[in-house]
Amino acid sequence: MTQANPRPKRRDQILQALAHMLEEDRGRRITTAALARQVGVSEAALYRHFPSKAKMFEALIEFIEQSLFERVQRILEEESDSQTRCRLVLALLLGFAEKNPGLCRLMTGDALNGENARLRARVAQLFDRLETQLKQVLREAQARQEFQPVITITATANLLMATVEGRITQYVRSDYQRHPTEHWEDQWQLLARHLLTGQSVSSSTS
Repeated sequence: MTQANPRPKRRDQILQALAHMLEEDRGRRITTAALARQVGVSEAALYRHFPSKAKMFEALIEFIEQSLFERVQRILEEESDSQTRCRLVLALLLGFAEKNPGLCRLMTGDALNGENARLRARVAQLFDRLETQLKQVLREAQARQEFQPVITITATANLLMATVEGRITQYVRSDYQRHPTEHWEDQWQLLARHLLTGQSVSSSTS
C-alpha cells in the first residue's frame, strides 16, 4: 500500500493558519516568515505547497467562492419565491462573514493592500457575481409579475448588495464587535417592504 500524500493536509493547515492570522493580526501585513512560524514549518516548506503568498490568498478566495455559490445554487433550487431567495442569499453572505472574521478582511480588501492587484479584482468579481445573481432573481420575479420595481432592478440589486457589504465592512472596522447579522432582520423587513413588495402588475391593471 502506498503512503497517502501528505500535501493536501499540510496545504489545508497553511490556509487555516493564514485565515487565523488574518483574524488575529489585524492591521498588520502578514509575511511568509510569520506564517511559517505559525504553521511550524520553514518558509521553504510553505513554497513547496504554494509558489507565492498571492497563491495562498487566491486559495482562500476560491474557498469563499465555492462556499457561497454552492449554497446560493441550493437556495435557487429549493426556493421559488423571489423575496425569499433574496433574503436567504443576503443572509448567507452575512452569516458566512460573521463565522469567518479572518476571511472578511479578504472580502473587504482590507488584507490585500500592497498585494497583487489581481486578488482585489477577484474579490470584486465575487461581489459582482452575487449582485448579478440578485438581478437575475428580480428580473424573473418581474417577468412573473410578482412585483413592480420601485427603482430599476439594477439599482435595487446594487442597493441590497451595498447594504450587506457595508455591514461586513463595519464588522472588520469594529474589530469584529459589530456583527453583520445584528439588526439585520429588522433592516431586511424595511428594505423588502419598500423595494420588493411593490404593487404587482396584475393588481395594478385590475
